[in-house]
Amino acid sequence: MTATQTLTGRTALVTGSTSGIGLAIARLLGVAGANVVMNGLGSAENVESAITEVRSVAHGKITFNAADMRNPADIASMIECAETEFGQVDILVNNAGIQHVAPVEDFPAERWDDIIAINLSSVFHAVRCALPAMKRAGWGRIINIASAHALVASPYKSAYVSAKHGVAGLTKTVALEAAAGGVTVNAIAPGFVDTPLVSLQLDNVARAHSVSRDQAFEEVVLASQPTGRLIGVDEIAALALYLCDDAAASITGAVLPIDGAWTAK
Repeated sequence: MTATQTLTGRTALVTGSTSGIGLAIARLLGVAGANVVMNGLGSAENVESAITEVRSVAHGKITFNAADMRNPADIASMIECAETEFGQVDILVNNAGIQHVAPVEDFPAERWDDIIAINLSSVFHAVRCALPAMKRAGWGRIINIASAHALVASPYKSAYVSAKHGVAGLTKTVALEAAAGGVTVNAIAPGFVDTPLVSLQLDNVARAHSVSRDQAFEEVVLASQPTGRLIGVDEIAALALYLCDDAAASITGAVLPIDGAWTAK
């Protein structure tokens, strides 16, 4: 979808938007005219670079909130700050996520807790805080970045798969609750995307199996995605932008794969 300034006057909050998918979505929504509240982790230099990148192309106002997505109070404060500055959050993109790979019997309990908190519970807390204003306004867009792992499982990813399945169920539930109020709630389910998170995963596979990175790519990506390539972050951002359009007003409660036919198998 072409990013004409169709979102002028709208405000979007994009969690986990200092790199990867979240940064691409924040950038495109900014190009489309929305005010964008960014959020995410990284060094001060990397965070500032991401904000500068979005500001350089955006037509709306770009701000940043450093809320810890493991902390419900931080999340509530972030929504409150956005509503104070911009009136309300019209578009909520729940993208923040982390990963850890290990057999379930060796999976560190603290990593499980962090993954569930950031990948699933933060979605609930952000939606709970942002939805009332959307309902009052009679318009809103909630987009949860799930994963192909919201639909199928892989070994050694017990926390991530559990969290993403939970995101799919939460998406459908909230969509039913908000359906009559002009608020759509959808999940995007990407396969392997060209992001730092996937790059790190490929490095880990290569190291664990004493193979080259090219071999790791074949074992991880080519074995899963029939298209045989990583998905571009801009492809995910374009789908998110479309879901914000009035043309997508009847798309709600959907978990939309963009996974190179991974889950079609």
